Amino acid sequence: METIKRLPDAEFEIMRVVWENEPPITTAMIMVKIGNERKWKPPTLLTLMSRLVERGFLQTEKKGKERTYYPLISKEDYLELETGKFMEQYHENSFLSFVNTLYNTKKPTERELDELLKWAKEWRE
Repeated sequence: METIKRLPDAEFEIMRVVWENEPPITTAMIMVKIGNERKWKPPTLLTLMSRLVERGFLQTEKKGKERTYYPLISKEDYLELETGKFMEQYHENSFLSFVNTLYNTKKPTERELDELLKWAKEWRE
C-alpha cells in the first residue's frame, strides 16, 4: 500500500461524508451534506474531489452526467495513521504522556476511569 498522506481539513470533511454513507457517493450528495453549509461553489467541491482521487483516497466513475466516488482508504486505516503520527510526534509514543496531557486541566470522571481500566484489562488479555 502507498503511504497515506495527511488530509487538509476541507478534504478530511469530504472524506468523513464519504465514510458515513454507503458508496457510491456523488458530488450532489456532498454538496447537500456539507458544501452548502461551507458555502462552497460546485467548482470548489470538484477540485477537492479531484485532489482526493489524485491522492488515492477516492476512485471515481462517470455515470451519465454525474460522477460517482468510492473510498479507497477506510476511515479506520486513516485514523490509525493519524493517531500514530500524533502519538509519535507529540507524546513520543507514550500513552501515559497522552493521558496526562488530556486530563491535565480537568479531572476524569469515575465513569471515564472505570472505562479506561476496563479497556486496559481487556487489552492485556
